[in-house]
Amino acid sequence: MKALCYEGPRDIRYETVADPTIRDRREILVKMTKCGICGSDLHIFHGKSPAANYRGESTAGYSVGHEAVGEVVEIGGDVRRFKPGDMVMLSGAVGCGECSECVTGNVTRCSKIVRCYGLSHDLQGCQAEAIVVPAADFNAAPIPDGLTVDRALMLTDNLPTAYFGCRNAEIRPGKVAAIVGLGPIGLMATECALLLGASRVFAIDLIPARRARAEKIGATALDPATAVEEIAAATSGAMADCVVEAVGADATIKLALQLAGLQGIVSVVGVNMSQEFKFPMAQSMGKGLTFRIGGCSVQYFWPELIPLLQHGRLHPESFISHEMSLSEGAAAYELFDKRSDGALKIVMSA
Repeated sequence: MKALCYEGPRDIRYETVADPTIRDRREILVKMTKCGICGSDLHIFHGKSPAANYRGESTAGYSVGHEAVGEVVEIGGDVRRFKPGDMVMLSGAVGCGECSECVTGNVTRCSKIVRCYGLSHDLQGCQAEAIVVPAADFNAAPIPDGLTVDRALMLTDNLPTAYFGCRNAEIRPGKVAAIVGLGPIGLMATECALLLGASRVFAIDLIPARRARAEKIGATALDPATAVEEIAAATSGAMADCVVEAVGADATIKLALQLAGLQGIVSVVGVNMSQEFKFPMAQSMGKGLTFRIGGCSVQYFWPELIPLLQHGRLHPESFISHEMSLSEGAAAYELFDKRSDGALKIVMSA
């Protein structure tokens, strides 16, 4: 089959790889219909694989990506939830599906193993013509009634992560929120913050076109160079109660900490690979800040998010800017990395 493989920094290739096969009775084999490029995939594109950083292993030659929907073509003998022909969405976060935490949907606290597709040879990626799904009854779900393939694809990572970021920031009615970074997840977080009742949402990004998208949603869009001063003026110095950081760069995390007011909450969902981030401890202690960071247990939020999509309360598919073929994957990564041609969310089909 064909897949997008990481072969070195800025070197993603459309290659022929071995056909995946089911090796466990709890697995299913899925023919990919659509997959997405996530902002965190750019860390791999730039040569900063988590496996290389934390385990020191070679990372070349594995397939990438962790967002996909598709058709079940084969099931293991112990699979109960699916049959061949079913259309499914895959959770980017992969748990064992058996421990007490997984049973509640909390992959982050899985007592056996927590994985993500497409980070190393350990679990091959979803930007491929076919994908083996481990513990499939837990790590996949039927595409819900009334949802398009594009909406279902946004449920595999981006929308749950945005919602998780807002929940971690404790955004609720009356709160002033700030969203730092207006890529797909940041824009979805902006929409979620308004849905959750924030009295005002400040949306911050370097790119004017992305700020304009946030304005259309209903946020007050700001350039990061003036965001601190403008939010201070707009709130009479109180600053934001809740801040969601959706980039993962040192500079944007520092800005998020600056934007938070007294006893504010900063929620970081952008992936930061730095081992030397200098946390502003004195500033944070003086404000009495709460700082939260982590990955999302995608499955945990499906029961809340699916009805919101079915009833048109959220529109994550509106942030898809480009649809390309898997064979154009190398160009898609370059386009997304350079943010050229209005690139926002890029979706690929087999």
